[in-house]
Amino acid sequence: MALDAWLRTAYAAPSGGRRWLDLLAKHGDVIHILNLPRAELEAAGLSRACVDKLLAPDTAILDAWRDWLSPPGRAFVALDSPAYPALLRDSPDPPVALWVAGGDLGLLNAPQIAIVGSRNPTRSGRDTAERFASYLSERGLTITSGLATGIDGAGHLGALAGGGGTIAVLGSGLDIIFPPSHTGLAERIAANGLLVSEFPPGTPPRAAHFPQRNRIIAGLSIGTLVVEAARRSGSLITARLAGEYGREVFAIPGSIHNPLAKGCHELIRQGAKLVDDAADILVELAPLLAIELERTAPVDSAEIAPLSLTEQPAYKALLEALGFDPIGFSMLVERTGLTAAELSSMLLVLEFEGLVESLPGSRYARLAERTS
Repeated sequence: MALDAWLRTAYAAPSGGRRWLDLLAKHGDVIHILNLPRAELEAAGLSRACVDKLLAPDTAILDAWRDWLSPPGRAFVALDSPAYPALLRDSPDPPVALWVAGGDLGLLNAPQIAIVGSRNPTRSGRDTAERFASYLSERGLTITSGLATGIDGAGHLGALAGGGGTIAVLGSGLDIIFPPSHTGLAERIAANGLLVSEFPPGTPPRAAHFPQRNRIIAGLSIGTLVVEAARRSGSLITARLAGEYGREVFAIPGSIHNPLAKGCHELIRQGAKLVDDAADILVELAPLLAIELERTAPVDSAEIAPLSLTEQPAYKALLEALGFDPIGFSMLVERTGLTAAELSSMLLVLEFEGLVESLPGSRYARLAERTS
């Protein structure tokens, strides 16, 4: 069974996803890989210790992991799963698998913006993060962050208010919420978004885990927004990785007298885009969002290329479902049969094209098509 094989893989080789992608490309599936002779596994670059664990895993640990996965709303998403986020898979160092808690795996491949910053922000910084997250969430972007106190938590709260979904990436197993003060927030996120970790259940938070966690936040997102950060902030690691991955980096400037603005100013000097309005982010991301939607849409792009947006069957059906009177997001999900992630992406594209208007309260209305 593929799950058993991937659990053995995660036990033996929790990192090194790029090597496993190469092995999958060569051998086809993980079951075939695990049946290779020891010499061939070691020749592929796996260490002797890793191969020992692959061939003789601790069955008690694997049984405990299966037990954790048994309740509804929990998932193990391996590299070869269709649910594995495509952007993360394309990053230089993807994890072998993700442990996930929450109801909508589709959010993993939804357009995401990371919002990160200081654990001890100013009141203004916290309010800004929450306001930006709510605005972007209302317009269909999924807000991704690390569940930390401060800016991370404010970003998640703003996303929950906006209704567009939020993903919290942890530096521990999903059964150990850190910080403990965010246990209630984590429960809300699991109910309305996703909790994600590359670390299996039972893994405590350790200092070395958080830079690893940051690479996942950067890898999941098409852009990263830094709200407040000192010069030596861990948030700058996320921003640096985002830039190395070819993703957009945004920073909000602040007072020259505020030490928490120093990191943002440094990012801007290095080429991050200065933003003082959440709408600036949507303008910058519009071309990327269109590319991501085309890449993930379950239709033949060659078949739809000659058609205008309103002639494409999926968009035409959505516009017909919308009508010109305001309608709530949840009602649109019911009418169209689309997942929340698919619907959010399509609405964003329609809004950028001036065909749909986003209204307060996660409502949308169709606009008359422009004739020139």
